[in-house]
Amino acid sequence: MATAPAQPATVRWWVGGDWNAFFGLFTNVVLNVLVLSGLVLGVIEMPGDVVYGRILPALGIALPLGNLYYAYLAMQLARREGRTDVTAMPYGPSVPHMFIVVFLIMLPIKLANPGPDGWRSAWQAGLAWSFVIGVIVLLGAFIGPTIRRYTPRAAMLGTLAGISLTFISMRPAFQSWEVPWIAFITLGIILVSWMAGARLPGNLPGGLIAVAIGTAIAWIAAMLNLSGLMQPTAVGQAFGSLGLHLPIPSADVLVGLAGIGPLLVTAIPLGIYNFTEGMNNVESAAAAGDNYNLRNILLADGIGAVVGAFLGSPFPPAVYIGHPGWKAIGGRIGYSLATGIGVALVCFLGLVALLLAVIPLVAVLPILLYIGVVITAQAFEATPIRHAPAIVLALVPNLAAWAQTLVDSALNAAGTSAAKVGAEALGKAGLVYDGMAMLGGGAILAGMVLGAIAAFVIDRDFRSAVIYCVAGAILSAIGFIHGTQLEVTRTTLMMALGYLVLGAVIWVLSRGEAPAPVPEEEAEPAPAVVAEA
Repeated sequence: MATAPAQPATVRWWVGGDWNAFFGLFTNVVLNVLVLSGLVLGVIEMPGDVVYGRILPALGIALPLGNLYYAYLAMQLARREGRTDVTAMPYGPSVPHMFIVVFLIMLPIKLANPGPDGWRSAWQAGLAWSFVIGVIVLLGAFIGPTIRRYTPRAAMLGTLAGISLTFISMRPAFQSWEVPWIAFITLGIILVSWMAGARLPGNLPGGLIAVAIGTAIAWIAAMLNLSGLMQPTAVGQAFGSLGLHLPIPSADVLVGLAGIGPLLVTAIPLGIYNFTEGMNNVESAAAAGDNYNLRNILLADGIGAVVGAFLGSPFPPAVYIGHPGWKAIGGRIGYSLATGIGVALVCFLGLVALLLAVIPLVAVLPILLYIGVVITAQAFEATPIRHAPAIVLALVPNLAAWAQTLVDSALNAAGTSAAKVGAEALGKAGLVYDGMAMLGGGAILAGMVLGAIAAFVIDRDFRSAVIYCVAGAILSAIGFIHGTQLEVTRTTLMMALGYLVLGAVIWVLSRGEAPAPVPEEEAEPAPAVVAEA
């Protein structure tokens, strides 16, 4: 008896799980918007009307465009594959770039121009830098798919786990442990509702309940004079920034491009960092079951940075780490749409200062800790168990880079630097500073190279391992990895020689060795074929 063909699944723009993912991603993005606003207001000393009237409205266009586009890509993927469990990619301001553009690009120019308008030259340089980042990411959209095709998943997810565990999770963890009487309540709700998947009373979203309860407890403590964490006067002052602020295109980015030469030293490697991280995030989504076209994802990143620069934002957006986490708590397509709309309203209406005054930061931070934990766990869960050593090796450069930021920050706070103290004095204290700096230079690329070498050696694919050693030598020689800037020096050439020696050792010792068979139970599932054209 003939049976009727299966009806294609109905793809919905919004499902119940989108509430959880929305409150998680929205608070994550808004938190980063709050941080970058504080950086340009406090460090660069930009006028509030420029921050709230130019930078944030520019983000109010660049960020929602990415969220909306990613929601569209998710809908197309769901319809093409007849699935209802496709999760859109998350999108927001690139966290590492927020600090880099402020402290390495804008601040030196601000200090070199101490007049009342010194901030303007710094801002224009930041716009030019962001524009160049966007152009490099656009170029990367055409070579990224090839790199992804020939790089082991363990290498890509391993270096991504390194970023997640250190730069995404550790500072929020430290800050949470400073105020455990709020953070642990929020963390407990996140663990039960998101990790365990337990239903909360009224089936309310865990992210919303966590932030709401944390905020309520902080204000109750303030009213009872038990804590000075919240300041009622700050709320009243924040209302002064409310109003409609629409984006205004300008030629400030072109002014900044006139002096772009010195900025290329950081713009080129960080542009490569951006498209490499985007590539790893797409691989992370593929490991979770959603195979996106890498070129489309990177094009959105590049266009977002270019558009934002012309509208006044020096902060390039990027595809976010965290897709598997939002997918695990039920997020599908609508959470990305809602986040885009919500962020636009926050930026256009000047709500940043009000949110910063009303919501305690510590009520949101455990969400970032959750994302870091999920991404790190995925690196091991979505790759063959035999590749676990390769994942750990890929983590190491990011650990070194993070450790260097802690050391440099501590020395700066003491009014000195590693160069002033000297490597010998630091060494006597047990700190191998120069080695740490070299290991952590270009950490995301370095982690991928080391992870790939290890994964290929484990699989006894020695030829591919040697090829990656040569790639590591080339990247090291010009300072893309294990270096602080793009230049050829004796140090970079010695590092390149090290990779060549490593490749030679692998080649010599593997002569006559046959590839080892992959155990059937450990074989990676065949990846879905994704057109990259």
